[in-house]
Amino acid sequence: MAEDGKTESLSFFVNGKKVTDSNADPETMLLSYLRERLGLTGTKYGCGGGGCGACTVMVSRYQPGTKTIRHFSANACLLPVCQLQGVAVTTVEGIGNTRTRLHPVQERLAKAHGSQCGFCTPGMVMSMYTLLRNKPQPNMEDITEALGGNLCRCTGYRPIVDGYKTFCQEENCCQANGNGGDCCLNGNRTFQENENNIPRLFDQAVLLPLDPSQELIFPPELILMAETQTQRTQTFRGERITWVSPVSLEELVLLKSRHPQAPLVMGNTNIGPDMKFKGILHPVIISPTRVEDLFEVTQTAEGVWVGAGSSVSRLRSLLEGLVGSLPPEHTEVYRALLQQLVNLGGQQIRNVATIGGNIVSAFPNSDLNPVLAAGNCKLRVISKEGKREIVLDKDFFVGFGKTILKPEEIVLSVFIPISRKWEIVRAFRQAPRKENALATVTTGMRVMFSEGSRVVREISIYYGGVAPCTVSANKTCAAIVGRRWDEGTLSEAYTSLLDEVSLPLSAPGGKVEFRRSLTLSLLFKFNLHVLQRLREMNVITEELPEGVHSAVRPLPRKLQPSIQDFQGVLEGQGGVDPVGRPMMHRSALSQATGEAVYCDDVPKTEGELFLVLVTSTRPHAKIIDLDTSEALRLQGVVDVITHSDIPGRKVRTWSGYHEELLAEKEVSCVGQLLCAVVADTKTHAKLGAAAVKVYYEDLPDPVYTVEEAIEKNSYFEPRRVIEQGNVTKAFDAVDQIYEGEMRLSGQEHFYMETQSMLVVPSGEEKEMTVYVACQHPACTQEAVAETLDIPSNRVSCIVKRIGGAFGGKLTKTTVLACITAVAAWKTFRPIRCVLERGEDMLISGGRHPVLGTYKVGFMADGKIVAADIRYYANAGNTSDESLVIIEKFLLHMDNAYNIPNLRGYSSACRTNMPSNTAFRGFGVPQCMMVVENMINDVAMKLGRTAEEIREVNMYRGPSQTHFKYEFDPENLHRCWDLCKAKSDYANRRSAIAQFNQTNRWKKRGLSIIPIKYGIGFAEGFLNQAAALVHIYKDGSVLVNHGGIEMGQGIHTKIQQVASRELHIPPSLIHLTETSTTTVPNTSPTAASFGTDANGMAVKDACQTLYQRLEPIRKQQPDASWETWTKTAYFQKISLSATGYHRGPDSYMNWESQEGQPYAYYTYGACSSEVELDCLTGDYRTVRTDIVMDIGHSINPSVDIGQIEGAFIQGLGLYTLEELKFSPSGMLYTRGPSQYKIPAVCDIPLQFNVYLLPGSDNPHAIYSSKGIGEPALFLGSAVFFAIKDAVAAARAESGLVGPFSLSSPATPEKACLACVTPFTKMVPVSKPGSFSPWSLNI
Repeated sequence: MAEDGKTESLSFFVNGKKVTDSNADPETMLLSYLRERLGLTGTKYGCGGGGCGACTVMVSRYQPGTKTIRHFSANACLLPVCQLQGVAVTTVEGIGNTRTRLHPVQERLAKAHGSQCGFCTPGMVMSMYTLLRNKPQPNMEDITEALGGNLCRCTGYRPIVDGYKTFCQEENCCQANGNGGDCCLNGNRTFQENENNIPRLFDQAVLLPLDPSQELIFPPELILMAETQTQRTQTFRGERITWVSPVSLEELVLLKSRHPQAPLVMGNTNIGPDMKFKGILHPVIISPTRVEDLFEVTQTAEGVWVGAGSSVSRLRSLLEGLVGSLPPEHTEVYRALLQQLVNLGGQQIRNVATIGGNIVSAFPNSDLNPVLAAGNCKLRVISKEGKREIVLDKDFFVGFGKTILKPEEIVLSVFIPISRKWEIVRAFRQAPRKENALATVTTGMRVMFSEGSRVVREISIYYGGVAPCTVSANKTCAAIVGRRWDEGTLSEAYTSLLDEVSLPLSAPGGKVEFRRSLTLSLLFKFNLHVLQRLREMNVITEELPEGVHSAVRPLPRKLQPSIQDFQGVLEGQGGVDPVGRPMMHRSALSQATGEAVYCDDVPKTEGELFLVLVTSTRPHAKIIDLDTSEALRLQGVVDVITHSDIPGRKVRTWSGYHEELLAEKEVSCVGQLLCAVVADTKTHAKLGAAAVKVYYEDLPDPVYTVEEAIEKNSYFEPRRVIEQGNVTKAFDAVDQIYEGEMRLSGQEHFYMETQSMLVVPSGEEKEMTVYVACQHPACTQEAVAETLDIPSNRVSCIVKRIGGAFGGKLTKTTVLACITAVAAWKTFRPIRCVLERGEDMLISGGRHPVLGTYKVGFMADGKIVAADIRYYANAGNTSDESLVIIEKFLLHMDNAYNIPNLRGYSSACRTNMPSNTAFRGFGVPQCMMVVENMINDVAMKLGRTAEEIREVNMYRGPSQTHFKYEFDPENLHRCWDLCKAKSDYANRRSAIAQFNQTNRWKKRGLSIIPIKYGIGFAEGFLNQAAALVHIYKDGSVLVNHGGIEMGQGIHTKIQQVASRELHIPPSLIHLTETSTTTVPNTSPTAASFGTDANGMAVKDACQTLYQRLEPIRKQQPDASWETWTKTAYFQKISLSATGYHRGPDSYMNWESQEGQPYAYYTYGACSSEVELDCLTGDYRTVRTDIVMDIGHSINPSVDIGQIEGAFIQGLGLYTLEELKFSPSGMLYTRGPSQYKIPAVCDIPLQFNVYLLPGSDNPHAIYSSKGIGEPALFLGSAVFFAIKDAVAAARAESGLVGPFSLSSPATPEKACLACVTPFTKMVPVSKPGSFSPWSLNI
């Protein structure tokens, strides 16, 4: 029992090696155990809550009853190490490595270019590996489902799917028919060149074959142990928690009677996050994973009893078997449950979450509980008092997380009955993301008819997501029973339901109007399903009205072959010259094997401490007292770092405004940094941070929103204005004037690797080594030196690689590194700081929310004559990069359009919100979105298509921007025309019009969007770069440059540059970390200019070295490269050279309103088509075609990957990702469970990318172009396709002309904008009449 005995010894295997631990801590998860105790750092920390998949491992367990081995994927961050008795764990290191043997799963992902920053790659590999262990020949549905619980922020998923679909043996596939060389799975253009000389991204013919016989075997010792050893209760004791794992039901019942408040932990998908994120402490935890009674399945004539400990995956497998073996009329409940089970979390969660846990956690958004309740299911529970059965009905759920179960009762099994003849059961859900997302509203509905009639005998309707718990629409059901199922009955039901299922206007989760409308529209869908089924049963003869069928037809979801079209290298280019060829990311294999080292993978050093930050909980207040006394008394806490501990400069200055490193007297946002606790472990540091007491005095009138800032004149100065022509006068001469606005929410970077750093004092002359995941090591070096009041030459800043950044690892990383350095300085010990996902999202800021207003004057032919556009960005509490970003608003406000009279204003609003910062695109995605929405409104006012208005207003011929920058838009038009041709735009526009005429509840929309994006820094000094290249005597080459590898492939392209210039194969060239000790005074890796600048610097250094070798090359023309380099050494020729690139002298003069802020423009165009469910707002991107002008691509695989990844990130910005703040400025959305970035389910079903042929660019290396940022804005094509579909839906209600749809166009906004009969039934609440759950900032 928990009170008795000593702590047990834990025994399990990891990668075939036995692990024994006699001091296992119940609070230790497998992830930290692998990384910190076993040194297996391939498994990554991404979120800590099971929402991103970065920590995926394979768990294997022997089942003595069936003598089989079960393999399943799991999130190591949620898997308590105490639960691992007798299991085998396989991590990414255990399946293959670059030193001995790669596994095909690792190789294919890498060679298909599916790894960019690489931080998510080990998780992807292990999800796919587990699938192949269970199913060596999967189909595409298996693959997308296996990857559904894994997030990637870089690739856009297409190359990952393409790499893994090579394992498919689809029916009628080219591979199965012996035509693997030019397989459809290659997407028509997938390296080298095939027999038709069509270049491909990777060569499928050279991939390693999958051989299941070579896999790691399950340890025989564990089989023997399971078969022969008598199992006994295990007890593990930690500092705060006792963990008890019983083996019999009797022991479990006794334990629960002694500890009725102790939770039962099986999958740990609910208790684990509560403990981690909410700080809930359970002194005793009972883990009954070895109690066999909880896993028994008993089938009876009435239904099936399923053990409450059965995982969701096992339940699904069981139900699929029953659906296949029972008559269809008996499987209505089973099929409804299966529909929900597919969407319940990712695969890793479904593999461990249990049906019993799902029920008793009583989560209000539960997908299963409404179906189980509607389906007349029941529970068998047990306690010391005995067993009893409880019906899952309206009385079972009594509140948030509460049921009628007594604390000491244990759910033993769940009974799921078969359905009866004349019974119809359906389940529906709507969620923020199509898969792996908690439902907004979910429902289970069941109706039983009198035999052979449409008279309702019984009906059950249960909803989740509209109350603190699952609720029954009792009154509505009572009004239906005994009546005919017809339009009259349903019409009354809608009215009744609206009254019965209501939400307070301030309800947690918000979306009140949307959620209420969903209760109606989902009932309408049920109605149509019922009518359809009644007709199948010959109860009614009439068919559903034409066009209504679309409401019951699911959205398309099958992925189609995609095209990646690029040009081969020029004829005559040497085979050793890699420039222009699709070369694999140079670290891809290391990333796929887990060998790639990120900042937090640097081994722990002697005496190292961990730092955790304390942040403000008030948005605008004076600090009265900061009490650290209790924290300092806690075990393991070494010190608390405050403002007074900073020996040097206590602020960082951005655009003339100071930002305190640690607040001293006042705070101006929730999340502002106050102090930092350092302790011997991360756990102790977190407990110490929680113990710091801060006393505040609130200050009046905090400013949260843009409107409040405008009203109170709260801005960071200067504000900017630019004008060409005479806008005021031009408005007098136009045919029409329209005024509108566009709102854009912010966006979280969600780089997979959170902010990470390690500062190590060297021990002499005040030297500090800073290992940091940042984009600008020179800035970090300078800041740390100033903070510590030491020269920069004492600070070495080292960046090996970073797991994504997107602009988010510039300013705030510098601040965090300074604080960490102060802690290292004060304690004279190494200090590690790695933010948890929630901390990172709270502290680091994101993309600026923007309000754009416009007044536009235009002629009857669509020509825009004048536009007055104003941009207001919510900058937050510090200036950060905001003043530079609002300048970029005005420099890109024209996009592709020549508007003769154009005026723009931009302002950075100073608010009491966390400071926003740089983000991929640096303001361009916001400013262009406002302009494109304006174009859309003009089109709707004139009753014409938006593409017509775009074409009428595009720049033509030699042109000049509104700031007098001259350029030629020829390639802009070539991209536009090629995009229209490749996408078959005209024919699809006609087909969509026909589709929309014949489908009432599904609508399709189509859009095409251009882009003209300026490359480089407007501040000319930032465009410089330097490099250092060494040639060693053996001929190997080491290249150092100032760029940071963050997934964009800069090191790979630099390797290609050095290979060309030195005329040697890439295999002789190595790039290691970026370090301020080798290349000083570097510029930030940003603005899509990294390869342009650093590539030229490396080219310069390599040319210098090659010229030095010229005399030797002439003397020994037939000798090898290695001979030349060795000879040069003996002839005392220097084999080391620096390179330098000055870069363009960019500038912008805001006084004269003219300048040359960019080196050149990158052009592109994108067409997207969506299908929209008007009743729920759900949509699918059916097809996307992108054409990009990137000059001569240095590496097509890297560049296409950047285009696809940026597009998907833009799709997230404009249609999916929402940051939510409380009315007091606190961030609600602090992890992947609340904040949804695109997943595999969000990629366009057909995703085609074409690189514009025949393009030259004399302004960049090898005539290439920067591509990291421009394609992000093209994600707006999906937004405008949704808006096009919404317009078609509105037309059904007689609504035409411009309408408001803010970004992101989430299902909520799209559904409400459709103005269906059901949304119109919901009363609209007046702003100001209630306190909203969240702010619209």
